[in-house]
Amino acid sequence: ANVSKADLTKELAKRYKSETDSIMLFGFRTAFGGGKSSGFALIYDDLESLKRFERKYRQARLGLFDHKRMNRKRIKETKNRCKKARGLKKAVVLAASKK
Repeated sequence: ANVSKADLTKELAKRYKSETDSIMLFGFRTAFGGGKSSGFALIYDDLESLKRFERKYRQARLGLFDHKRMNRKRIKETKNRCKKARGLKKAVVLAASKK
């Protein structure tokens, strides 16, 4: 198995005198045959700048962002209900589906 991202985060924090919260690791690949991995790390000044500039899906991996998603079937049903409605009733249909 590879080295865990938690261990790598601690090592980078120690090496670059940073906080572990403000480091983002992603895109790791193991070289063929093992023994070596490569990936990317972004080190931010503080947690606030990470939340400001980092992509939402990566923030969600750290537990800093919570996605509010509707499932696929519900999206399609809402779309087809909107086709039947006209004018202001479309807004009512959309508001009902977001609940």
